[in-house]
Amino acid sequence: QVQLVESGGGLVQAGASLKLSCAATELAISAYGMGWFRQAPGEEREFVAVTGRSGDPTYYADFVEGRFTISKDDARDTMYLQMNNLKPEDTAVYFCAASMRIGVRRSPNDYDFWGQGTQVTVSS
Repeated sequence: QVQLVESGGGLVQAGASLKLSCAATELAISAYGMGWFRQAPGEEREFVAVTGRSGDPTYYADFVEGRFTISKDDARDTMYLQMNNLKPEDTAVYFCAASMRIGVRRSPNDYDFWGQGTQVTVSS
């Protein structure tokens, strides 16, 4: 059974850093486009970052502004999101997802497998 499990969320102050992990089981992430999304209360799920099958290309949402870095370790079937200089508006549940579709995808509708999410809360 395919599973994506996120970890690394938490409560931090503005300006702090967090590194999220997404561990896959029964799924070889090298064969999928892998993405991070987030959803704040009352908001729709939004794109954060994506990496292609080979780790390239990578794309980020405009609000990232160079603060986040997506990466993956295919040997461990694990993807990461390094988040620096966090802001209160980054507060959300962060989800990882895998897409079987060709190319890097930014729409949640293009993703086939999802994790359960990890909460990130940034206080001011």
